[in-house]
Amino acid sequence: MRFEGAIFDLDGTLADTLEDLADSMNRVLALQGLPAHSYDAYRYFIGKGVKNLVAETLPQEKRSEEYVARCYDLIVTDYRKNFLVKTRLYDGIADLISRLKGRGVKLAVFSNKPDELTKRIVEALAGTQNFEMVLGAQAGMPVKPDPAGALLISAHLGIAAGSILYLGDTDIDMMTANNAGMFAVGALWGFRTKDELLGSGARAVISHPHELLEIIGI
Repeated sequence: MRFEGAIFDLDGTLADTLEDLADSMNRVLALQGLPAHSYDAYRYFIGKGVKNLVAETLPQEKRSEEYVARCYDLIVTDYRKNFLVKTRLYDGIADLISRLKGRGVKLAVFSNKPDELTKRIVEALAGTQNFEMVLGAQAGMPVKPDPAGALLISAHLGIAAGSILYLGDTDIDMMTANNAGMFAVGALWGFRTKDELLGSGARAVISHPHELLEIIGI
């Protein structure tokens, strides 16, 4: 199969962002006098957007809309200052981007992280110039697994959804890809398991970024 485009998730796919996100949220929880969570727990909090992350880390009795909104504002403020303390690209990602671009594959990033932060992280670690589009969560656009954002990228690239490969590391990503009619590939170096990725619709799973070149045929 010939793929003309590739969409990458950000957290757990392009970059290991887990510890910076966890540290920011744990600082917010500490300020509220609430218990923190382990890094392993955050593997399952990350992926559905920051507001969902906030809600899931709070005790059940604290999950009112007002309280979640207050803690959301706090984590975004903290994370803006601390999003590159520990975050890094995964090994092999920079070379993968370079080789795909060199073969004319159009690239994009799609994340449930707020759009401003998505763009800042991609710019700092990989350069936004390497992507045709970098898209994060925005007001008025449903978050993944709704396919609206993925289809917006498809239209921007001028490539039919069926000719786009979608690489992500969570069930949300696999569902997004399938909902958009794209080829779903699971990244095993990310935050979730092989069984979860296959069970949520991955057409293939890979353990190193370079394996994506084989799927694309490079």
